[in-house]
Amino acid sequence: MPLSAQDVRKKFRRFRILVVGRANAGKTTLLQKVCNTTEKPLIFDGKGEKIDADVVKSSVDRGYHDINNELVFQSNPGFVFHDSCGFEAGGVDEFKKMKQFVSERASTRRLNERIHAIWQAIISMRLYLIVLYPNG
Repeated sequence: MPLSAQDVRKKFRRFRILVVGRANAGKTTLLQKVCNTTEKPLIFDGKGEKIDADVVKSSVDRGYHDINNELVFQSNPGFVFHDSCGFEAGGVDEFKKMKQFVSERASTRRLNERIHAIWQAIISMRLYLIVLYPNG
């Protein structure tokens, strides 16, 4: 018998999404639209400790992110977003980090730490496109 939506929410209190795309492509703006908010996300490190947004602001503004950090909007705490560092032409290092992150998150036994979806954000003439990849 399939689980109901309510059962799934109980089992997975947080739905974890990796957002990939080039740096400064508007990924955070896209997440704000999806979460129906204008607020900036709270940022937590891999240990769940809150990071002062002012400390990481200059890096975030330039498109540098730690993929292990969790972005959570207060209006939608059930969604946890991870932001790839951005894929630039020839950006092999960023791609390797993302690939390692996905591999580790896909193989963890802790269900709440797994990536449940990967969204690829592409900007073309101010059009946002999300490509959903099944987790499997």
